Amino acid sequence: MTHLDVLALSGSLRRDSLNSALLREAERLGPRLRFDHYDGLGRLPHFNEDQEHPAPPAVADLRRRVQDADAVLIATPEYNASVPGALKNALDWLSRPAGDEGPALTLKPVAVMGASPGPFGTVRAQLALRQVLHKMNARVVQQPEFLLFQAHRQFGEDGCLPDGSPAQRLLCDVLDALTLLAAGETDRHRTAATVH
Repeated sequence: MTHLDVLALSGSLRRDSLNSALLREAERLGPRLRFDHYDGLGRLPHFNEDQEHPAPPAVADLRRRVQDADAVLIATPEYNASVPGALKNALDWLSRPAGDEGPALTLKPVAVMGASPGPFGTVRAQLALRQVLHKMNARVVQQPEFLLFQAHRQFGEDGCLPDGSPAQRLLCDVLDALTLLAAGETDRHRTAATVH
């Protein structure tokens, strides 16, 4: 695979979000990856089955961008020991069938990470997020896990992780794992198309 199209989804609505900064750092470190940074989380309506058909334009846009991506990279903060409501709302919309394709995240390669100013990173939020993604039948990178604790101290003034730092190396490992998972999924689809 010469390149990988990645939808980058930050679970934070904050302008100076540490998780959005983490996704920008992932883009800088992944030269073979083409990032589509989704910034419409706050514009999604609350999930309501009465509004599913037709889907609201903001929902249709999110679904299309997920479907067009080879993989999804989610960076989540931790709110009250779980994922933010805005991120869960987006996942609820993505869990519903969208035309003939079915739910947008079904079998989609996904990597999860998170940044927090606290001492434990986003461990509980990531556990909750992995549980939701498992229910949605996404193909989630299992290892390595990336939890950036005291993130406000780990980013330099340039907004980047220090070159050669453990955090930067681990982030590169996550991107490599996502690339391998997406490449395997692409090969599986090619094989299935050849057989049929």
